[in-house]
Amino acid sequence: MNTKLSDSALPRLRARTRPISDPGDLLRFAEPQDPAVWLRRGDGIVGGGCLWRGEFQGESRIRDAREVWDAILAQARVEDAVRVPGSGLVAFGAFTFAASSGYASVLQIPQFIIGRMDGKSFLTELFVTDSTVGSGPVPTVPVRLPLIIPDGPEAVTDLEPGEMTQERHREAVECALSRIEQGEFTKIVISRDQHGKIEPDADRRHIVRRLANTYPETWTYAVDGLIGASPEMLVRVLGRSVTARVLAGTLPRGANEADDAAAKRALADSAKNRVEHKFAIDSAIESLRRLDTHDDPDTGLTASPEPFLLGLPNVWHLASDIRGTLPQGSSVLDLVEALHPTAAVGGTPRKKAMPVIDELEPFDRRRYAGPAGWLSASGDGEWVVALRGAEVDADGSVTAFAGGGIVAGSEAADEFAETGPKFRPITEALKPLAE
Repeated sequence: MNTKLSDSALPRLRARTRPISDPGDLLRFAEPQDPAVWLRRGDGIVGGGCLWRGEFQGESRIRDAREVWDAILAQARVEDAVRVPGSGLVAFGAFTFAASSGYASVLQIPQFIIGRMDGKSFLTELFVTDSTVGSGPVPTVPVRLPLIIPDGPEAVTDLEPGEMTQERHREAVECALSRIEQGEFTKIVISRDQHGKIEPDADRRHIVRRLANTYPETWTYAVDGLIGASPEMLVRVLGRSVTARVLAGTLPRGANEADDAAAKRALADSAKNRVEHKFAIDSAIESLRRLDTHDDPDTGLTASPEPFLLGLPNVWHLASDIRGTLPQGSSVLDLVEALHPTAAVGGTPRKKAMPVIDELEPFDRRRYAGPAGWLSASGDGEWVVALRGAEVDADGSVTAFAGGGIVAGSEAADEFAETGPKFRPITEALKPLAE
C-alpha cells in the first residue's frame, strides 16, 4: 500500500475492551493459517481476523508506519474498561531487517483481541465506522467470546541447509575477519539459512504452541507468517517506562550437568564473547541517547553493570538489561527505529557493517532479526528482535535463519557450529509430536 495516505483514506476505527472470565488457552482463538500472537508464560494477546493492514518498505518504513498509526489514532475512538498492557486499540507489526529488502514490513489491526495480562482477562472488539469520532457510544451488547477453533493438520517439516552452505559460510567469515583486521568495522553478524515446507493447510498454531511451551521465558510471537520465540526484547514501553534486553555472546548448553556448568563458566570467562557483548550494549545505549533531543532530565538510562548469564533450554547467553524513561514526544516506534538493527544482529559501526552483510550473505533476511511486536493507542508496546523462528509463507514454504557475531579472534568453524543450537527452537517446533 501507499504509506502516504490522507486521513480520509484510512479507516475510522472503534475499539471496545471489556473484562471477561479467564478464557484458558489463548491460542484456541487464533487464526490457524495466519495467527497473530504475543505470549510469555502463557499470558499475552491473540488477535483474530484482520480489520486493517498496512505495508511499508524502504529506509523510512518504521517512520512511515508511525505516521500512519498516528493518523489512525487521530480518527479512532477507544473505550477501554480494563486498561492493562495490550488492551484497547492494538496493532501487531513486523519490520524487515534491511531497508533494501524486497519483502513487506507490516502493521495489522485484528477484528478482535483476546488477552490476559496482569491477572486480568479481556476481549477487545474492533469496528470500522463511517461516523465521526464524536458520535455516540457503541451500543452495549453482551460479551460473547469468539468461537474456539479446533486444531487443524500438523505443521511438520525437516529443515535442510539453504544457500549459505558451510563452505560459503566459512568464506564469508574469513572475509569478515580480514576486513575487521583492516579496521573497516569491529563486529559483523553473519547468518545462514535453512528451508522446508509444511502442508499449505497445516495449522500454524502448532508451531506457536510448541515454541511457547518449550521456551516460556522468551517472547513467542506470530505476525503475518513470521513465527518465533525471541529471548531478546528490543524495547518495551509501558507508560513512560522503557526497558530493553541486549543479548550478545552465546554458547550451547551442555549435554549433562557437569558439561552445562562448564559451558556456563566458559561463556562467563570468554574474552571474545564479552567484547562482542560490550559492542552490543554500547550501541543500544548510544542509539537511545541520540533519540532524546529534548534534554529531558527524567530519561536517564541505566544498564546492568555486568552482563548476566541467561540460560535457555538450548543456549547460554550473555545478557544486559537497559532501563530508562520515554523521551517527551516520542513513541515506541521511535525507539524501535533508533535501536534497529542492534549490534547483536547487525554490527559495529552499524553504517559500515550493514552493507557488508548484504554483500556476504547470499539471501534477503526478510524479517529475520527485524523488529516484531505490538503497540497500542495508550502508547504502550513491546517489540522483540525476531529470532529463533521462521517465515512461513501461504504455500507452506518455511525459511529459517540463524547467525553469530564475528569479531577479532572468531573461528569460522566455531561460528558455524554456534548457529546449530539457535536453529533448534524452530527445528523442534516443526517436528511431529511424539507418539
